[in-house]
Amino acid sequence: MQTSRNHKISRRSFLARTGAAALAASTTRASRAAETRQMNMLFMISDDLNNVLGCYGHPDIQTPNIDRFAKSALKFERAYCQFPLCNPSRSSMMTGLYPDETRVLNNKGLFRDRYPDIETMPQWFRSHGYTAARVGKLFHYGVPRQIGTDGLDDSASWDNVVNPRGRDVADEDKIFSLRPGQFGGTLSWLAADGEDEEQTDGIAATESIRLMEEYADKPFFLGVGFYRPHTPFVAPKKYFDLYPLDSIKPLPFPEVWEPAAAFVNVKPEQRTMTDRQRQEATQAYFASITFLDAQIGRVLDAVDRLGLAENTVIAFTSDHGYHLGEHGLWQKRSLFEESARVPLLLSAPGMSTAGKSTDSLAELVDLYPTFADCCGLPIPEHTSGVTLKPLLQDATAHTKDIALTMDTRHVQEDGERTEFKGYSIRTDRWRYTEWDGGKRGAELYDHERDTREQSNLIDDAEYSGIAREMKRLLHERLASMA
Repeated sequence: MQTSRNHKISRRSFLARTGAAALAASTTRASRAAETRQMNMLFMISDDLNNVLGCYGHPDIQTPNIDRFAKSALKFERAYCQFPLCNPSRSSMMTGLYPDETRVLNNKGLFRDRYPDIETMPQWFRSHGYTAARVGKLFHYGVPRQIGTDGLDDSASWDNVVNPRGRDVADEDKIFSLRPGQFGGTLSWLAADGEDEEQTDGIAATESIRLMEEYADKPFFLGVGFYRPHTPFVAPKKYFDLYPLDSIKPLPFPEVWEPAAAFVNVKPEQRTMTDRQRQEATQAYFASITFLDAQIGRVLDAVDRLGLAENTVIAFTSDHGYHLGEHGLWQKRSLFEESARVPLLLSAPGMSTAGKSTDSLAELVDLYPTFADCCGLPIPEHTSGVTLKPLLQDATAHTKDIALTMDTRHVQEDGERTEFKGYSIRTDRWRYTEWDGGKRGAELYDHERDTREQSNLIDDAEYSGIAREMKRLLHERLASMA
């Protein structure tokens, strides 16, 4: 590595032996890949981005470059993360396994503790003759403290890594925070001096373009991990100016609906925010998104300039959603729609659904098999996701019946700290959530009538049959991962 400026029985047996046999076949795969020209893979991912994008219908946000990309891509209306926290989500996505399979359930876990020889997404491409490079955050980084350092799984997964570090890190002492000196998990923001190219994500765009220029004549997998809009919300001042404070109307601050109220992460400093602070936080989040959009535009412009559009699969997503006051919540770690849902745009040469949208369910765990399939590679046997490639020819194709999102919580009971899990599934119409196997409550929302999940129907006798069916679907999925 360089550093630089339901086939469960077979799946379990595969996971038990992954490594030796798979790695032994790498040379043969690379030889076969060299015989035919392969599609390139450009995978761009943001950090803590919800669906506040123009192409998803948000009335105020300015995202011209992402919106432009959406016109040549398939837009997924119902795409969901598997865990609304960075490390569990990214570990799941990059291995093609659900969090209960990786057993990465916090920001400190390592999937290789359980599967030391598993081939990650970029490894799979490497073993099929690709050069795999990453710029920025693909696997987990702590933000902002670990910006500019090596990431998880660098040596195993990548041929080349770039760790951008910009003035947003150097200007940390200028950042306002609801808890002074705390940034990564605390609402904090800065309208920064300087130019785009001085910021970490500006450097990431520059380095990504350089690598595409370097790799233009050979098959590559390039992962570009942008840090924005993760807190602290830092962007040049000109992006803040696009969103005058007086034009921002913060959401009312209701109580969180039971039973979720006992388990979501409501930080005390967020409960005492003034209306002005909520306006400023929203402004900063919007500004960070538009700054991110500008950097994505630079990368997409380079794809066109280098003539790569004809043989490059391009995807853009986020690791999970984000709250901006909905349900009285800010940031992540809930099992509501705002935290579980993510944007997902996918384009591939020869697709028939460019510029269209699909209501078919999708999960981030599907990206590994999808990228492999779109680039003409075999789908790894170990992955739990399904390929979404059929949707590139028919946006109405059926991919799966449910999308699963989970989280873990700790409570103090009788002087002891108890951990339990919450699981939520989304179908075309319904969201069903249960905590600790239902012992600590459950929720049912009808998205046909209640897209904001304001009315919990779990105790309504009229919907008891729906609740039973959703519970069956959830536990059927969980059993398949056991």
